[in-house]
Amino acid sequence: MEIITKRFLLRDFNQADEPAFLTYRAEPRYAEFCAPEEVTPEFSHELLQRFRQWAVEYPRRNYQLAIIDRRKSELIGCGGLRRDGYEPEQAELGIELAPQFWGRYAYAIEIGKALIEFGFRDLGLTEIRGISISANLRVSRLAERYEFVSVGTLPSPDWMRVRGWHQREWQLTRDRWEKYQE
Repeated sequence: MEIITKRFLLRDFNQADEPAFLTYRAEPRYAEFCAPEEVTPEFSHELLQRFRQWAVEYPRRNYQLAIIDRRKSELIGCGGLRRDGYEPEQAELGIELAPQFWGRYAYAIEIGKALIEFGFRDLGLTEIRGISISANLRVSRLAERYEFVSVGTLPSPDWMRVRGWHQREWQLTRDRWEKYQE
């Protein structure tokens, strides 16, 4: 599975991606919006194994792809559309970049657009959802840029509540996306 943009290759993970994946997930800045157990090497290793398992499932329901900088052949994060827990024509969008690429040169904008287009065009989705943490303003700005609308809050785990944060749910319909593209 591959999606090619101007600057990036989004593809299924392979074993050679693991060191870079574990390295960026271990950075202290990355952990800012994560539960403590989500940034351990063990959790990151298991997560990567899950992504690789999804790539061979049939029929495939979940796409979590390595984001490779095409100029440097370097892993800079991952992004995908996950349908588990959703209706057949829905999926959840997620993008994570290594901290050194946050806010840089519209990387997330380019990657987000490619994943949204893939979802609506190739997967036949009618709705894409997203979940963000209220304090992560970069994600909120990205969602609003693509015409996602906030549809409410979700129950938040204790580690978020003690910081005064909550989970925010976003929605983008295919109709809204197509109007945005005109």
